[in-house]
Amino acid sequence: MVKKKSVFSRSLILPFMLALLVFLAACTSGNGNEAGNPSPTDGGDKPAPTESEKPAVEDGLYSIDDFSNVKKNEGEAIKGGSITFGLVSDTPFEGTLNFNFYSGDPDSQVLAWFDEGLLTWDKNYVYTNDGAATYEVSEDGKTFTFTIRDNVNWQDGKPVTAEDWLFAHEVIGNPKYDGPRYDSNFTNIVGMNEYHEGKAKTISGIEVLSDKKLKITYIESTPSLLTGGVWSYPLAKHIFGNMDVAKMSSSPEVREKPIGFGPFKVKSIVPGESVVYEKNPDYWRGEPALDEVILKVINPTTIVQQLESGGVDLVDSFPVDQYPDNAEMANVEYLGAIDRAYTYIGFKLGKWDATAKKVAPDAKAKMGDVNLRKAMAHAVDNDQVGKKFYHGLRWNATTLIPPSHPEYHDATNPGLAYDPELAKKILDDAGYKLDGKYRTNPDGSELVINFISMTGGDIAQPLAQYYVQSWQAIGLNVQLEMLEFNTFYDRVGSNGEDDPKVDVYQGAWGVGIDVDPAGLYGRDAIYNFSRYASEEQDRLLKAGVSAEAFDVKVRQGIYKEWQQLMVEDVPVFPTLYRAVIVPVNKRILNYAIGDGTNLYPYQIAVSQDKPVVVK
Repeated sequence: MVKKKSVFSRSLILPFMLALLVFLAACTSGNGNEAGNPSPTDGGDKPAPTESEKPAVEDGLYSIDDFSNVKKNEGEAIKGGSITFGLVSDTPFEGTLNFNFYSGDPDSQVLAWFDEGLLTWDKNYVYTNDGAATYEVSEDGKTFTFTIRDNVNWQDGKPVTAEDWLFAHEVIGNPKYDGPRYDSNFTNIVGMNEYHEGKAKTISGIEVLSDKKLKITYIESTPSLLTGGVWSYPLAKHIFGNMDVAKMSSSPEVREKPIGFGPFKVKSIVPGESVVYEKNPDYWRGEPALDEVILKVINPTTIVQQLESGGVDLVDSFPVDQYPDNAEMANVEYLGAIDRAYTYIGFKLGKWDATAKKVAPDAKAKMGDVNLRKAMAHAVDNDQVGKKFYHGLRWNATTLIPPSHPEYHDATNPGLAYDPELAKKILDDAGYKLDGKYRTNPDGSELVINFISMTGGDIAQPLAQYYVQSWQAIGLNVQLEMLEFNTFYDRVGSNGEDDPKVDVYQGAWGVGIDVDPAGLYGRDAIYNFSRYASEEQDRLLKAGVSAEAFDVKVRQGIYKEWQQLMVEDVPVFPTLYRAVIVPVNKRILNYAIGDGTNLYPYQIAVSQDKPVVVK
C-alpha cells in the first residue's frame, strides 16, 4: 500500500479541534494496525542520513523526505541469534495464516516471515525474473509460462509444484471459497467462469506442463498482468487437497500449523498473541542469518517501553503521533518510507450480493445523496489533521490513487477541499433544513448518521471525534461508535454481511503494487465496502486494463478521469496519505522498509546477542 507531501494546505482550524489538541499533546499512542504489507523489491536504496542530517523539525512538523528507508549497519554480524518483532495493535491478530485466505493486515505481518509469493517486482512494480519463479509471455500478451525454481520447497520438504499453483486457483475459483480473492483478475483467466459456475471440472486456461512449469492463458492481455494481476501464491495440495474448500480457512493447517516456503518456519503459535519462528535452512535464496524470530502483539500504549527495554527489536510501524517525544531514543535508528496506503471515510450505498458475488447499490440508501456526501467531505480539514495529529508524517489526501504510484497519482486534482461554508450551502441547496441544532432530510424526516471507526490508541478516539464534531458543525447529527479492528471490518462487510446500522465508516487501505483500483472499488470486489457502482466507473475500470492502456499516457488519462469521477460521486473520500516510521534496534543489520530495496528477510542479522537498551 507510497506517498508524497501535501498538495495544498489550510491555515484555519475549528475551535473545538484546538481543544482536542490540548488533550492530544499528552497522548503517547496511535493507531498502528491500518497499513498495508510492504514487500521487498529491487533497486534504488536511499542512503542513511548522517548525524547532521537527522530529520529536520520546522514548526513542529517533520518530512518523510528526511528519513532513510535502509538501516545503517553498526558492527559485524554474529552467527545466528534471535530477534523480536512487535506487531503494534490493540487487538489480537485474526490468525488466518495463508495468503489465499487472509484479509487483514495484521495477519499479513505474521505471514510475511514464513511465506511469500513466487514472483517479485522491481521499483516500478513490474514483475521480474528474480523471484522463486520466472516467467515468459507470449507475443499477444495473453499466455504466461511460469517456471518454479528447482530448489523452492515447502517447509516440510515437499517441492512447491505447478500443481500447487493450479490448486490455489481452483480453490479460489470454487464457489464454496470463503476468502476475498475471487475478482476480475481471476475471471480474466480462460475457463475460470465456467469452472466457478460448475459448468466445467477444470480451468481450461491453466495447464500444468511439468512438475515445475505452469501455463496460464488470460482472456484479455492487460497492463495489470505484469504489475500484480497474476496470483502468485501456491497452496500445498499435499496438505489441502482432500479438504472441503469451505473448511480450509478455519482449519488447523491455516490457523495452528501453517506452512509456507519462506525464510522462517512456524514453530509455535499463541493464537492472536505471538508466533515463534525458526530458520528454514533450505530456504531457496539461502540459509537465513538468524536462528529465530519471535513475533508478539504489543499495544500502542506500551511501544516506547518495549523498544527502550529491548522487549522488541523492531515493529511493523511506529505511531507517528509519538515520534516527536521519542525522536532521540538512543538505542534505535528510525527508518521512514512513504506508505502504499491511505485512510479514508466511506459511505454505505448498498449491500453485497453473496449469490451474484457483486455489489448491489441501493438507490434509497441513507447516504445515497451525493450532496450529503460532498458536504461531509468539505467539512473536514485534513491538512490540519495531518499537522496537528501526526506532525506532518501524514498529510492531506486528495485522490484515491496515492502518490506511491507517481505515474498515475493526479497531483493536480485538489479533491474536495476543506470549506465548511460551502458544505453548509450544499446542504441548504439540497433541502437539508436546520431544525434546531441538526438538519432534517429533504422530506422533513429525522436524519441520524451512524459512524464507526477503529480503536488503536489514544489518538483514535479524538480523531474520530474530530470528524463527528466537524459534521455536527454543519448541522449533521452523527453518532460515533468505536470498534476494534476485527469487529470493525466484520461490521463494514469483509465477510459479505453488511451491517444496516452502519452509514459512514473510517477505514484505511494498503494498496497493491498494481495501480488498477478494481480490487477495491469494482462491482465484483468484496472490499468495495461502500457498495458503490456506476456505468461510468465500469467503463473506466475496463479501459484501464484494456490493450490501449499498455500506452502509459493513455492509462494515465484513464485513471485521471477515474480519480475525478470518485471526487464527483464521493462513494468514499481519502483523508490522509501516510508515512511509515519504524524504529530499529541498533544491533539489527541488513534491514530496510518500503519498496525499492534489495534486502530480504533471510539476510537480517544481529551484531550482538542481546538488544541495545536505553540506560
